[in-house]
Amino acid sequence: MAAASHVLPFEKPVVELVARVRELRLLAQSDRALEPELRRLEEKTTRLTRQLFADLTPWQKVQLSRHPNRPYTLDYVGRIFEDFVELHGDRTFGDDAAIVAGLGRLRGRPVAIVGHQKGRGAKDKVKRNFGMPHPEGYRKALRLYELASRFGLPIVTLVDTPGAYPGIGAEERGQSEAIGACLAAMARARVPIVATIIGEGGSGGALALGVANRVLVLEFGTYSVISPEGCASILWKDGSKAEEAATRLKMTAPDLLRLGVVDAIVEEPVGGAHQDHDEAARRVQESIARALDQLAAVGAVGAGKPENLVEDRYRRFRAMGSHREPGSADQ
Repeated sequence: MAAASHVLPFEKPVVELVARVRELRLLAQSDRALEPELRRLEEKTTRLTRQLFADLTPWQKVQLSRHPNRPYTLDYVGRIFEDFVELHGDRTFGDDAAIVAGLGRLRGRPVAIVGHQKGRGAKDKVKRNFGMPHPEGYRKALRLYELASRFGLPIVTLVDTPGAYPGIGAEERGQSEAIGACLAAMARARVPIVATIIGEGGSGGALALGVANRVLVLEFGTYSVISPEGCASILWKDGSKAEEAATRLKMTAPDLLRLGVVDAIVEEPVGGAHQDHDEAARRVQESIARALDQLAAVGAVGAGKPENLVEDRYRRFRAMGSHREPGSADQ
């Protein structure tokens, strides 16, 4: 469970109630007489949260997606997967801590896991480069994609990055090529791939983990070709217009679902995933497991073929941006 060390202005009333519920829940463990009061407070907290969060602006949702208390990839890995073994290095240049990759089990099912990691605390943030991978990070992800495809392991990715690192060194070592290689490897993988946007998903740095059969997004996650600040700087030459850009980009979960960019929204705990890491992880695990179960029939021997997973992925992305003229007949 996360500590409320950072509180956004609009979430303050909810955070205070959540803290009271947490305290009362601990007391109720030793005093059953407090249970009616606990249930009343929980209902009040849920009702108030729904009222407040129903009217959040896209910019406020962007702020929630970046909340420093949100669970990151390693927080989910420790709660969702069993027997996780992290693999390091790209066998070319070095190890990039902004990408976490390894093998583990999801409810007993062997899987390959790849995710962005932002880091907590000053030293860890620097080590993880604030979740912005270098080329070696993407080449480490590429190793996992190829390994998983070779051994028939489903791939689970957790997306949470402002974007790929744009530094000179990264460009010199082939940033765009490394991202492109990840896109190609995911596109042709003969195994199920489920991607979950757990925070913010920015540009090609996110898409390198996002070419999946099923793409999920947390309720307050965001996904876009560019950050609101970057968009504002390009369109209006004014980064202060990021709030307007967030609205125009249609980057929040409801818009992403409506536009077919994602396949499902994972509801977050009361007050957001940062209020209860354990419950957030339980919901993410349930959603990923359900998606993998659905995909099992697509590529399973006897029910389908591995090639069908590639075709399923191809059709999913080809459908994006398609449209029909009014009155036109289906082709």
